Amino acid sequence: MPTAIVDKLPRSAKRGIALAVDVILCLLTVQLAYWLRLSEWIVPTGNQWASYALAPVLAIPILSLWGLYSDIFRSAGWATLSNLAKGTLCYLLIYASIFTAFGIDGIPRTIGVIQPILLLMAIGGSRAAARALLSGYHSGRISKPHRRAVIFGAGAAGRQLEAALSRAHEMDVVAFVDDNRSLQGSKLHGKVIHDASSLVDVLKKYDATDFLLAIPSASRQRRKEIVESLEGYPVKISTIPSFIDIASGRVKVSELRELQIEELLGRDIVQSDPDLMSRNIEGKVVLVTGAGGSIGSELCRQIARLAPSKLVLVELSEYNLYAIHQELENYFKDELEIVPLLGSVLNKARMEQIVARWKPDTIYHAAAYKHVPLVEFNMTEGVLNNVLGTMNMALIAERFNVGNFILISTDKAVRPTNIMGATKRLAEQVLQARAAENSATCFAMVRFGNVLGSSGSVVPLFRNQIQNGGPITITHKDITRYFMTIPEASQLVIQAAAMARGGEVFVLDMGEPVRIIDVARRMIILMGLTERNAEQPDGDVEIKVVGLRPGEKLYEELLIGDNPEPTQHQLIMKAREQFIPWTELSELIAKAVSAAEIGDEQYLSQLIRKLVPEYNPAVTESMDQAVG
Repeated sequence: MPTAIVDKLPRSAKRGIALAVDVILCLLTVQLAYWLRLSEWIVPTGNQWASYALAPVLAIPILSLWGLYSDIFRSAGWATLSNLAKGTLCYLLIYASIFTAFGIDGIPRTIGVIQPILLLMAIGGSRAAARALLSGYHSGRISKPHRRAVIFGAGAAGRQLEAALSRAHEMDVVAFVDDNRSLQGSKLHGKVIHDASSLVDVLKKYDATDFLLAIPSASRQRRKEIVESLEGYPVKISTIPSFIDIASGRVKVSELRELQIEELLGRDIVQSDPDLMSRNIEGKVVLVTGAGGSIGSELCRQIARLAPSKLVLVELSEYNLYAIHQELENYFKDELEIVPLLGSVLNKARMEQIVARWKPDTIYHAAAYKHVPLVEFNMTEGVLNNVLGTMNMALIAERFNVGNFILISTDKAVRPTNIMGATKRLAEQVLQARAAENSATCFAMVRFGNVLGSSGSVVPLFRNQIQNGGPITITHKDITRYFMTIPEASQLVIQAAAMARGGEVFVLDMGEPVRIIDVARRMIILMGLTERNAEQPDGDVEIKVVGLRPGEKLYEELLIGDNPEPTQHQLIMKAREQFIPWTELSELIAKAVSAAEIGDEQYLSQLIRKLVPEYNPAVTESMDQAVG
């Protein structure tokens, strides 16, 4: 189409076309002026040629001086028309003075006035036509398929967002919704502000394709309530950045992004204690094992911001180490020495070499196998990595006088029904037993539940399943989990470790447990789709129950006992739980390691039951039968 071809031309070419058109209009308006004056079309002769020649010679330079050829046609507005009028007036004064005031034989004096007026109308009309054509082309190109948006929030953020979208032609804002009763029923920029309680009705009324949350200061709980009220209506949900991000100047109100499931936990983030965050880190050498994993990498990010003297990254996976090292280098290269080291916690000689060389003050031990079904099928490797690896690092820390050693544990260590949980409970016992030996190293462990977005977690799995058209697979309709964001969990780990005196099991307040099926349903809503079920057979994505996996249980716990103690942080509790003394523990672990090394899973299983008396794999078996 011609508009598409013109739009692709460089600005110089577009300016040339505008000049050529205006020259033609200058000549045509002279001819039309003669017709209006003489009531007939003429063939110019003699002096009449001067009226034709002088029109473009005078008009084009004058109009150029007034900036007419620097304006963009599709953006031309009143300012352009004003410049055109001023330029034409200047032209009229000169043209009329030649042909009207002084006069030239053979040329009617009125030509000097009529032609400039006609030229103003002709050029103004051409600009308006060009603007309409080009703007229509651009608007159609950007907004098809046509998107209609309802904005939640009629405050300053909502107003700014609507104005930005109007300028960008990305979507039409058709209505506002707000909780403020004083605003409901009134209009903002010509759009009605509706009651939030009738949200779905508003979306249906305006046939909305997009729902935009413009409430940067809203709590997680309120966002959760809003999203849940959209269940059953297919609409794409986006949000503007948080109030903190906007206030800091990092982003603009108009920068929309997809609302993340992490923002719908229903519990607001508690601010960190700066003293606790920096106590074991600022000015110190910090080492992180498993530095490339989900938790390990976020720990590294948080630690890097707290001004350690060195940050030592220990990781088995070359790619994971490369990824986190590159990321940290991009942000902290000039502020912090970052040491990337490949190595396995099972390689005792390599770990001794690293700790002796870099002399860390604090070690965060995040290296572990964590995927329940995989560890269930690989018992020997789970025991070696999670138990022997932890014991190696703990004893090395003691030998080289490391001040603080913090184990990243899991709620699956509490009354475990799977090998992964049992090995993590054994790892906890190693630290508890060493702390009881009056070790100079302060040992502590931090236990928490699932983190959203970590590798192998339900969020990336569900997102991929939804994008592929479903079904979303869950293991049981009643299964629940504690959830927390990775940054939250990492910050609480750092703060808990700062309060350690030796041997404590720190437990993070994970809020209320969340049903996995509810997570799945919220993700379907967030992606603008509907659940397909018996009540809604035409829905987009089915949720399918496939049965519990090996080692999986319905409900997770955070405490073995019932005696948690508060700490100076409101979301962190501590407990002192029973453990096997070091002399007995070390002998049994040595036997377990030997059994693992030769692949004797039967004997290894017996030893695990003895080391972790609360380990009860039969729980899973009975639940599988119940599901079946």
